Amino acid sequence: MSGLLFEGADWNFLTLQRIHDACETVAHKELGLDTYPNQIEVITAEQMLDAYSSVGMPLFYKHWSFGKHFAYHEASYRKGLMGLAYEIVINSSPCISYLMEENTATMQTLVIAHAAFGHNHFFKNNYLFKQWTDADGILDYLDFARGYIAQCEDRFGRLAVEHTLDAAHALMSHGVDRYPGKKKLDFREEEKRAGKRRLYEEEQFNDLWRTVPTGPAKTSAVLNVERRRALLGLPQENLLYFLEKSAPRLAPWQRELLRIVRHIAQYFYPQGQTKVMNEGTATYVHYRIMSRLHQEGRLTDGNFLEFLQSHTNVVFQPEFDDPRFSGFNPYALGFAIMQDIERIVRDPTEEDREWFPDIAGTGDEMAVLRDVWANYRDESFISQFLSPALIRQLRLFHLHDDPAERAGILVDAIHDERGYRRIRRELSKQYDVGYIDPNIEVVDVDLAGDRRLMLRHTVVKGAQLSETDTKRVLQHLADLWSYDVSLVEVDAATDKVLKEYVLNPRIQPAAA
Repeated sequence: MSGLLFEGADWNFLTLQRIHDACETVAHKELGLDTYPNQIEVITAEQMLDAYSSVGMPLFYKHWSFGKHFAYHEASYRKGLMGLAYEIVINSSPCISYLMEENTATMQTLVIAHAAFGHNHFFKNNYLFKQWTDADGILDYLDFARGYIAQCEDRFGRLAVEHTLDAAHALMSHGVDRYPGKKKLDFREEEKRAGKRRLYEEEQFNDLWRTVPTGPAKTSAVLNVERRRALLGLPQENLLYFLEKSAPRLAPWQRELLRIVRHIAQYFYPQGQTKVMNEGTATYVHYRIMSRLHQEGRLTDGNFLEFLQSHTNVVFQPEFDDPRFSGFNPYALGFAIMQDIERIVRDPTEEDREWFPDIAGTGDEMAVLRDVWANYRDESFISQFLSPALIRQLRLFHLHDDPAERAGILVDAIHDERGYRRIRRELSKQYDVGYIDPNIEVVDVDLAGDRRLMLRHTVVKGAQLSETDTKRVLQHLADLWSYDVSLVEVDAATDKVLKEYVLNPRIQPAAA
């Protein structure tokens, strides 16, 4: 194909079609990408702000927190304190890409290459998204969730629904299964099961509570500890799942709300583990596509310079002593590692051959990258592919600061073989959910006494929970459980109890 895709900054929908088709040719034929069908929608700035407020989803239920986020972002945008994303992309089939109508034709080309092909390929092929998400069913399930919650508001009152959703949102980060089970999540099947549950209006109950003694004469009915824990499925790290199945006083519609929030939390779970890879993939893909279109004469030099200015801003990484530094830019880090993989595959040094014998000099960088995109997450990606050459280029080093060991800060990893491995290992830890997310589990329930729900937080390297936030979240948990909730923080190395919290429900249950 030849000829310019567009001239100037203006565009129309025929222009977008030509841009999409040109990007698709490069993505599929040259880069070998495998994508969902694309659905591209053009939205206004206000619609983009609305998408911000509902975590980017095209269909979402109503909740006061979304309005709060909308008001905050709108005020910041109107005052010039923040810009808006050029696009938002949805992990669904078809893959939905929202483009800002204010974008120039060059920027529309960039975001189609970035979102409709880069992110799209990653969503479809990465193993975490295959395990945890249902791209075919998510839009139908969100439509069901929005309708169901609206029905609940009509039947049970807006405040009652908001109270349950507030509590569920507070526990959302602890409402996911972190390890794949035997059954893949199927949103369409979940919607069918929810419909069947709504056909039954009789009160649901957990037969386990029949074993709770009501007086001294029935103490023989108390289950032994192991049997009780087995029946309750303890220990359990998915707090929303446990409450949905075992909370003694929740109404059926409340259990369904917990189930909805839990499924949505699970849908977003892979995105938190692949931020560097996902954005790095999309950035690498848009760079390759835009460069090819320029080489083929489909973009003018002026268009390409406009693209390069935006691309440079996206991958800018402030130095550690720069006032703008706030950690690693995922776009910059992911793109840098992927470009480095391309270098190692095409033109390796002896050092590269020693560190990466399986890929150095193989010659087909896209085959290597497609395999990486499919089979790694941020933590393993960095620990496997951050090279000594890139460590030197980025001038990375590691500081050790432990007041218990010494006064002051120690530079304990420099640019030698041991230092390279230490830097790579420590940087990858910052993206390991097993290391950075608190390990909190339900460990027991005092069925023989006051029905207190007991949780345990295993503290790694002294990283305890914020007391203020912990009390707020535990209050929501106690409200859903309807009885007291306790949490103990225990040091992983010594098993020493560091802190204990006990919260009562705000609405006390009636006497049993």
